Amino acid sequence: MATNRTLEEDKGVLEKQVKERRAASQNPEGEKNLRRLRKRLKRVQRKIRSKAARIAKAAKAPSKAA
Repeated sequence: MATNRTLEEDKGVLEKQVKERRAASQNPEGEKNLRRLRKRLKRVQRKIRSKAARIAKAAKAPSKAA
């Protein structure tokens, strides 16, 4: 069974793929597969930012259990 990558690992892999495909492409703006990769990368980046915001908010919030 395949193991799941963390968001940070996924981000690194996607950044590498985007960089490689952009360098190899004649027209990076018009290529569908490259656009799809960039969209996946942006989605992962958004998830990482929201996760960091949730953690920061939880760290600031006082505990309600008393």
